[in-house]
Amino acid sequence: MTYARIIGTGSYLPEKILTNQDLEQIVETSDQWIQERTGIRQRHVAAEGQSCSDLATIAAQRALDAAGVTAADIDLIVLGTCTPDRVFPSTACLVQHRLGVPGGSPAFDVSAACSGFVYALDVARRYLETGGGKRALVIGAETITRLLDWSDRSTCVLFGDGAGAVVLESGEQPGILSTHLHADGQYEDLLGVPWGISQGFEELNERAGTIEMRGNEVFKVAVRTLGRIVDETLDANGLKKSDVNWLVPHQANVRIIAATAKKLDMPMERVVVTVGEHGNTSAASIPLALDAAVRDGRIQRGELLLLEAFGGGFTWGSALIRY
Repeated sequence: MTYARIIGTGSYLPEKILTNQDLEQIVETSDQWIQERTGIRQRHVAAEGQSCSDLATIAAQRALDAAGVTAADIDLIVLGTCTPDRVFPSTACLVQHRLGVPGGSPAFDVSAACSGFVYALDVARRYLETGGGKRALVIGAETITRLLDWSDRSTCVLFGDGAGAVVLESGEQPGILSTHLHADGQYEDLLGVPWGISQGFEELNERAGTIEMRGNEVFKVAVRTLGRIVDETLDANGLKKSDVNWLVPHQANVRIIAATAKKLDMPMERVVVTVGEHGNTSAASIPLALDAAVRDGRIQRGELLLLEAFGGGFTWGSALIRY
């Protein structure tokens, strides 16, 4: 059997840091209020003129370096984002060119909001396992602060910018054991950006183009849904909760993360949590957290990782990985 295995990770966070204390000067909120409800202490914000592809290119190059391969070795790029540089070409194509990945190999974006990286990982995994190529670059990158209304304290305190990436390689050694993707569009009004090219401009209002969220309702659906996907992933692989070494979740809210860990009967010491430093970086949050835990030595080769995400759409997904 052919598997797709992670052979390198990389990440990048913009230099500018926006703390909760900084936000107290912008909007009516407080450090205590933000931390108690989300666990977030600070977030990174892309500089003026710094694009999604800029962040993605740096993270991708660091993943290539960690894997010990070059851009010439990559056969596919799949990039998860909901904040692309342009309508087209895709951000993945821009990254392909900047990295020097040979022209002719496929490169495209996946839009699944905060689940974008897991969706992209699923696509790349299947491509490699069916003989489409030898190595793939999977990226999650966002400049999601560009979608914020800084007068809306319910959303502007939550999000940050960043990028993370992994290099996958096909082979006989077990790697990505399974991936599970889902979506349900009936919840479109609970979390989203109410603007789009095909809707035209005459319907725009003063807040069009910024994130709108009904937080309490999103929280309830997220906790319930992520609990189900934990069971689905373990059942599909014939595993027990105790078999999982690390939970690497989407970093949206520390209370959602804790609820998923409880479902796994997993102590928080075995959960990678970066939401305090990064905020919610949407599709970038899982690869950012994964790279942090790999580089600081927490995650070791051979350990079993459960990645899970939930995002606007709603979309949700998981990946079980033998690292």
